[in-house]
Amino acid sequence: MEQTLEPTADAAWVLVDDGCDALRESDRETRFTVSNGFLAARASRAINQSRQRIAPPSTYVAGLFDTRDIERPVPELVPAPDWLQIRVSLPGGPLIQHFGPGPSHPLTLDMRRGLLLTECRLVEGSAVSLRLRLLRLTSQDQRALGLQLLHLETDEGETEITLEASMDGFDSDLTSERLEHEFGVWRTHLSGKGLAMSAAVALRIDGQTLLPTVLSPFRWSWTWRTRPGQVVCFDRLVALARSDAPDQDPGERARNVLDGARTKGWRRVVEQHETAWSNRWSRSDVKVEGDGTAQKALRFAVYHLNGAANPEDPRVSIGARALTGADYRGHVFWDTEIFLLPFYILTWPEAARSLLMYRFHTLDGARAKAAERGWRGAFYAWESTDTGLEATPEQAVGPDRQIIDILTGAQEQHISADVAYAVWQYWQATGDDEFLVAAGAEILLETGRFWASRAQPEADGLHHIRGVIGPDEYHENIDDNAFTNVMARWNIRRALEVAAMLREQWPAQWTALSRRLDLNESELEHWTGVAETMATGLGSGTGLFEQFTGYFDLEDVDLSAYAGRTVPMDVVLGRERTQQSQVIKQADVVALLALLPEEFAGAAGKKNFDYYEPRCGHGSSLSTALHGLVAARLGDVEMALDYFHRTAAIDLADTKVAIGGGIHIAAQGGLWMMSVFGFAGLSLRSDGLAFAPHLPASWSSLSFSVQWRGRRLSVRVDQVNQQLEASLEVGEPMILIVGGRPYPLASEAPLILHLESPPS
Repeated sequence: MEQTLEPTADAAWVLVDDGCDALRESDRETRFTVSNGFLAARASRAINQSRQRIAPPSTYVAGLFDTRDIERPVPELVPAPDWLQIRVSLPGGPLIQHFGPGPSHPLTLDMRRGLLLTECRLVEGSAVSLRLRLLRLTSQDQRALGLQLLHLETDEGETEITLEASMDGFDSDLTSERLEHEFGVWRTHLSGKGLAMSAAVALRIDGQTLLPTVLSPFRWSWTWRTRPGQVVCFDRLVALARSDAPDQDPGERARNVLDGARTKGWRRVVEQHETAWSNRWSRSDVKVEGDGTAQKALRFAVYHLNGAANPEDPRVSIGARALTGADYRGHVFWDTEIFLLPFYILTWPEAARSLLMYRFHTLDGARAKAAERGWRGAFYAWESTDTGLEATPEQAVGPDRQIIDILTGAQEQHISADVAYAVWQYWQATGDDEFLVAAGAEILLETGRFWASRAQPEADGLHHIRGVIGPDEYHENIDDNAFTNVMARWNIRRALEVAAMLREQWPAQWTALSRRLDLNESELEHWTGVAETMATGLGSGTGLFEQFTGYFDLEDVDLSAYAGRTVPMDVVLGRERTQQSQVIKQADVVALLALLPEEFAGAAGKKNFDYYEPRCGHGSSLSTALHGLVAARLGDVEMALDYFHRTAAIDLADTKVAIGGGIHIAAQGGLWMMSVFGFAGLSLRSDGLAFAPHLPASWSSLSFSVQWRGRRLSVRVDQVNQQLEASLEVGEPMILIVGGRPYPLASEAPLILHLESPPS
């Protein structure tokens, strides 16, 4: 066991925290979460946990939603029972955790192996001293499994000691249906979802098994006498299963998974888990030479991205805080499609497909939302759970402690185009025609239909979309938001393109789908007209998009006068003044530039970025990543690097940002996007992959792997030698476009190209 408890030696693969600041404990629990996309355990203390803890320990199971507050019926992710609790005590009470001058409760996140390690000393005066080491993981190989290991060595003292292993949180949010010695089934109160847990424990003293006393369900106790040099090893396996309907029993699945794990033993469970993580890293690692801080940030980002997705369950998606915390109630936003899907599409297409199938399975909810408002097609929920019905709360407490109405659920309509964008990007990168025909085409057609219904013709001959909120949520109920309208036009055009493609390549499927959707040529012709006459806010001759109608007339606030502030600009200026100003919450026109750079001809991209970048207050964790991506593409590499480190600091730095409510998973996806789409300059084309690298001066090289249409290739941008090196590891020959020129890439030999030096 001792070898298993040793972390990876390379410091670039581990994250260490030696602190014991109670006010930051919740942040630590978030940062060091272990997760596999189905099961997650925050890094709460497992040993002699205080009853007066600030926040209860949390285990989360993806898709376990319920509406807990009937008066405010907003579904939220329900915590599962915490399976990690251990109490070590003497006859007189629990042993005290030692807080000495050294590390008091060090945590080590071994990102390479996907596990959490911790150690401490337990003491009773000068008479008893124990050294304790712990490991926990949620299996990347068998996602229903969790494992806890404990290694307890006696340094001093001969006394009677008791170790009690238990679980916590049985009764808070779940109704018990069955509760046995090592097995339980619970139900959510209103949604009727089921949760089953099966557990097995074992304790050995100097290699000899000591049988437990069973105190109650999921509660075991062992008592023995210590002596110096004695070694105690404890392991606990748990298996969890979720069911989604009242008539479904998840118990058999949980028992079967646990039986298999018990047969293999915990060592084999660890081995298979580590192998699965190794496979993920071989396909998704990003290596930076010359900037250790950036390397650690990227490993942290990729660790959490790999731990957030579950390709085996197309009925769940990734919430804004993944499974690392309770903020936003576990709800799914546009974050998934815009900030996370690029990573999965290019490194883990199986996970990307599953996430998009979630949007297909919630299409009926999107149709219902559109119909409720008198529109056609699919209007996706701004905040989505398991049904696809709108889950945005109607009110919230604002920064000034006043109750404010939340309008995003009704007005932040670009979500439908965001989903369509991810569908198209996935198909473009993977060539997954089966997905396109069976699911993707219907999403594109129904979202295209929504926009054709939503945009209305007016006397100026243009179609307008009024009364919306763009990505910049400081400005509500606005007209013709450039991001919304241009994305809507793009969405309609892709819907028309997929309709033509189906008609030509899969006529039988097109006939069946068009009949089912009651979609005819007359309606498609109408869509064409809407797209051609969509108001976009693009100034004639200027190349500058107006963010929304009237934006240029608002107060221009110099944000440099507020440098060093520690609160968002809407708090500084007040909500009313912010709404009457040009201050932007997050990338809006800049977000459009990031997603659809082809909409900005010639120097228009730089012109729009130079105008909007100084007006953004970055009041959202989504903002800095898109600014950094665009800055890198435009060649302002040092600005891009500054945005990179600002984005990394959101979850890694103990600054003004509290992360107790969960990792900002979109920011982690943004770090990957900045590196691959920004600094490496990767873009997807129908005929291959294109690169236009711009590395920061401090980065001597950048290496990563991507997948494209059944191929896997590794790429290295070498700044020292001004080279791009690409190797095709799997798949048929393909084309790389570098510096605007096509080059063939085959598996026989790597492609090594000289890069032109950037202008000084």
